[in-house]
Amino acid sequence: MSGIKRVTSASQPPLRLLTAVSARKDAGSSPTGIVGRSLARQLLDAGERVRVLAEPDQLDGWPDGVEVAEGSITRPLERPEVFAGVDGVFLAGAVPATVQDALEAAQGAGVRRIVTLSSHGPEYEEAYPPETWFWLAIERAVEGSGMEWTHIRPSAVMGAMIEGTYPATGSDWPDTIRAERMVREAFMEDGHYPFIHEDDLAAVAMAALHADDYVGTVLEAVGLPISTRSRVASIAQAIGCDIAAVEVTPDDSRANWRRRGWPDSGIDVTLYALQEYGARLAELTQWTLDQRPSVREIISRPLRGFDDWALENAHLFR
Repeated sequence: MSGIKRVTSASQPPLRLLTAVSARKDAGSSPTGIVGRSLARQLLDAGERVRVLAEPDQLDGWPDGVEVAEGSITRPLERPEVFAGVDGVFLAGAVPATVQDALEAAQGAGVRRIVTLSSHGPEYEEAYPPETWFWLAIERAVEGSGMEWTHIRPSAVMGAMIEGTYPATGSDWPDTIRAERMVREAFMEDGHYPFIHEDDLAAVAMAALHADDYVGTVLEAVGLPISTRSRVASIAQAIGCDIAAVEVTPDDSRANWRRRGWPDSGIDVTLYALQEYGARLAELTQWTLDQRPSVREIISRPLRGFDDWALENAHLFR
């Protein structure tokens, strides 16, 4: 296939297409490359073939055995051939303006199933005019595509700070911990945020690509709320150094995140969530525990914690 880098030969069927885009700082965006690479490893371990459509800065780091094509799911008509022979698509990084083009190309190529990487809470978009929808517009387009579908609505992903995607909380920690052994953030004492390990999110996608039980459903891939201070403590333990945790005002955090290029929409959601999860911790924790199927049920193992993530990524903070 023209323009596709074949890393190694892979076993025969089925073939899955994963999409990865450059980091976005929009509210609700997940790190598509980090999640995609974990999903690719899991698919390869299961003996399946994997093809990736990746934007230029996401071309590297894929496991051996993956076919890598340069392009963007936001411009699907430029690379319609990537859908050829594909059984299932992990649709990550699509945008409302061109998602219909991607779906038509997929359907025309005989794709059977679409698993959408959506966002936490797109149902709230229903209160606004349809022309303003983002995540809900993508979900509705997929539902109307005629293919089997599953939507995954994740909480924040632990690895978001690696790829530079939402949420803003923690986005500057690698820099400030390396330079000063310090974290400055609003709601340090009481703030909480729900996080899921990228391997667990990828495992949910793996299940959705395989299990018919999840066709036509929305999977809430949400991790339990984690306190800001405990995340700092986990990193400190992982690197074997003390880290000063300094609480600043919400305005100070807003100014800092703005300097780092975060839009007000993402900042507003971050500050709101830190405060709400802290104030309603028991209620929102119970909401997570009440989700069915739970992430644990979907992936058939306990979720990975932030301590694990910090140890795996300690090099970012040294």
